[in-house]
Amino acid sequence: MKQQFEKYTLEDLAVWSLLFERQVDNLKQKACSDYLQSLEQMQEVLNADELPDFERINHWFKKNTGWEIYCVPGLIDVEDFFDLLAEKKFPSSTWLRSKDKLDYLEEPDMFHDIFGHVPLLSNPTYSDFVHEFGKLGKQHKGNTQLVTELQRLYWFTIEFGLISEQEQLRIFGAGIISSFHESVSSISGNGTIHLDFDLKTILGTAFCTSEIQQKYFVINNMEQLKNAIEILTNTYSHELEHHN
Repeated sequence: MKQQFEKYTLEDLAVWSLLFERQVDNLKQKACSDYLQSLEQMQEVLNADELPDFERINHWFKKNTGWEIYCVPGLIDVEDFFDLLAEKKFPSSTWLRSKDKLDYLEEPDMFHDIFGHVPLLSNPTYSDFVHEFGKLGKQHKGNTQLVTELQRLYWFTIEFGLISEQEQLRIFGAGIISSFHESVSSISGNGTIHLDFDLKTILGTAFCTSEIQQKYFVINNMEQLKNAIEILTNTYSHELEHHN
């Protein structure tokens, strides 16, 4: 599957520009410094003035952390997802929400995937975490317990993670980064619960995909994510050796 750039319309560009400009302004005091720096580094290929061209973004990544945008029609099977991440390929939709649905999506579109997820992949520590995450999932295909635990780790970090910077809560999860309303409510919403990052707690915490989150886990630095995936990798490697 390829991105069919010629099929985008002027309305698509207008929607992209509106979403991009609105969210960049909204995130100035909310997104983590690593995300904002990464977005700035990528401005040549990722900006409000033009729709994202995956080929150009891929060319940019070749000179940086080596990721590649891989076109998918929508949500994909979890095992296929692990396979792609293990090869440093990040799956992205090519469709864009319509102007009358700026703030409600049933599944991720190109703005969520590209604006939300892609910039931080240029951060070496975060890039390593996502890559190792995919490799672990690929290595233990069919292990339903691990798949469930990885899905929970993904949800509470890559999608909905917060980080503490200079004693201020900041966003790094793509599900919040790409959401105008949740980027406000995740930090200061009534009834919102902020918990210190704890791997064991996260692995035991179920999540709901159809509601705005009430519970968020807060890391202190990106190294915590790498450490978490190393712990999981070692745990499941030992289990595999034990079973063999």
